[in-house]
Amino acid sequence: MGTKTRYLHLAAATAIALSATPGSPSRSAAIERKSSAAKAASSGHSEGHEAGTVSGTVRVIGAQTAAARINMAADPACLRIHPTPMMSEEVVTEANGALKNVIVYISNGVGNRSFDPPKEPAVFEQKGCSYSPRVLGMQASQSLQIVNLDPTSHNIHPVPQNNREWNIIQPPGSSPIAETFTREEIIPVRCNVHPWMKGYIAVFKHPYFAITKEDGTFDLKDVPPGEYMIQAWHEKYGVLTQKVTLEGNQTKVLEFVFKP
Repeated sequence: MGTKTRYLHLAAATAIALSATPGSPSRSAAIERKSSAAKAASSGHSEGHEAGTVSGTVRVIGAQTAAARINMAADPACLRIHPTPMMSEEVVTEANGALKNVIVYISNGVGNRSFDPPKEPAVFEQKGCSYSPRVLGMQASQSLQIVNLDPTSHNIHPVPQNNREWNIIQPPGSSPIAETFTREEIIPVRCNVHPWMKGYIAVFKHPYFAITKEDGTFDLKDVPPGEYMIQAWHEKYGVLTQKVTLEGNQTKVLEFVFKP
């Protein structure tokens, strides 16, 4: 073997040894690429793919019962807030049966991905002797702030199945109440002082949920590619489910129609 050949063999062996040595640039780069891929998978995003959107509308068809008038005579302070009668918001529809206050969310397909809760709190107001919004969506372990904007006391009372139940009096002008829920579920909320007050807090382990607007529309944004079950929940009409396959940078449009 010539001197030049021995030199080339020696250089190749040295390069292989350096690449296998802990802390070497080649090894560090490989570890960094592997770590980045793992982070992308755990956060719900696949390398080389962009997140998509699931959007659409929710409607109800058929004859609807007229909204009931709410009797607030038990609390004169509530009566004074409303110069005209307040109507129930159990079912709120617009043209073509567009349905408000429907929770649309991914019920299956997220897997074991984990998501940090938002730093800003979810806010649930007592305003006009009713809950606002009537249906609130939030992530598990996100801070919940309950605010009393009325000139009368309220008693907020969530009635969960999988979380801790609590029951707190909140006088007018008092500081917001801070709470959290750590498990997924849709929680009915009532006020023990004003029996007509009803609301819902929907808790999810992921950020892929939305509440329909007045026109019945919703958008689930930044959804990673994959196969999902999408559910639409309404307090009176129940649950509808659709399956969707979402590719990178794609928008899928769905329509949910309740037929009571």
